Amino acid sequence: MLRSPRQISRSGFIRGLLGDSLPGSIFTDPDEPIRAQIFSISRLESHAESLAQAQNITSHPWKGLDIAPRIYENRRVLEVAFQKIIVAVHKKRALTPAAEWFVDNFHVVQSQLKDIHDHLPEKYYRELPKLAEGPLAGYPRIYGIAWAFVAHTDSLFDPHLFKVFLNAYQKEQPLTIGELWASSITLRLVLIENLRRISAHIVGALDARHQADSIADSLLGIGDGPPLTVEEVIEALKDQTIVQSFAVQLLQRLRFQEARVGKLLQFLDQKLGAFDQTIEICVSNEHGLQSSANTTTRNIITSCRLISAFDWSEFFEQTSLVDQILRNGSDFSQMDFTTRDRYRHRLEDLARHSKKSEIEIAHAVVADPAHYLFGGGKLALRNRLSIDWG
Repeated sequence: MLRSPRQISRSGFIRGLLGDSLPGSIFTDPDEPIRAQIFSISRLESHAESLAQAQNITSHPWKGLDIAPRIYENRRVLEVAFQKIIVAVHKKRALTPAAEWFVDNFHVVQSQLKDIHDHLPEKYYRELPKLAEGPLAGYPRIYGIAWAFVAHTDSLFDPHLFKVFLNAYQKEQPLTIGELWASSITLRLVLIENLRRISAHIVGALDARHQADSIADSLLGIGDGPPLTVEEVIEALKDQTIVQSFAVQLLQRLRFQEARVGKLLQFLDQKLGAFDQTIEICVSNEHGLQSSANTTTRNIITSCRLISAFDWSEFFEQTSLVDQILRNGSDFSQMDFTTRDRYRHRLEDLARHSKKSEIEIAHAVVADPAHYLFGGGKLALRNRLSIDWG
């Protein structure tokens, strides 16, 4: 049946309102935020120990997954999200607190992305021990550790808690020198990953509320588009999945208008009921989601600033088991940092070219690190530990 130009215009207008998020869009069905139960310090310790017992690493770290594509994708999603929120600002649309935090502090996000690019070279990443199984299989073990810490602290970096977490993990599994140095950059990776997920939810909800506002304006005769009837809106929404933020915004805009849109409100109530939801539950859930997004976004931005300003050299030496061995058995602590770091690099190379762990080599050289790592004891050490390295 042929439709009149007016019908086509109105139908196209409704489809336009509901079609902002196209299939395959980066804001369609986004990943859930990295957020779990907040743990006390004692729970964090026990969780770290359990995690260490459960995590196994591959025998060849360089065969792990490349994280670079995800880093680039995260950058793209964050930049697109920023631009979409800026457009909403220019059009004077209402923003949630989380969206305001994100857009006001995007320069912090850009700084973190640059640091990740500059301080995670491919060779360094490839040498990090990789997880053998689980949802993060193929990614660095330290990435999985950072992920767990971020999840159970709601993305709020606390140096003391992180040190406790790593030390508890190392009661079961020692971490390598490279992993401990990478802990800073992997925390940023996970925080940026989490912000990418939250920003996708923020923008998805922003689009949904805008769709709801446009429909409400047209129903109430105050929009720029053609006025719509309740029946036309119901017909358009009949086969659509009703997004919670859309439903809540539309209901808030149309409250006290029962006489004009009663059928639509009844329709929405039935739609929600099919999923065991009510208007009251949706409103409560939406407010809870907005509050959680605001807290986590604020925590991520705050944590990024703290991580950038933190003294990671001192943190490393307080968590390195190799350092503890050398300090307890030699004059290692009396050396300056540059010298200690030179010793650590040498020890790393020895472990990399043998079947011995860094801990085993540290014990083997502790009597006289200078002699065994740089002096006349090198050959004896190589023969004793079957190290294939000159």
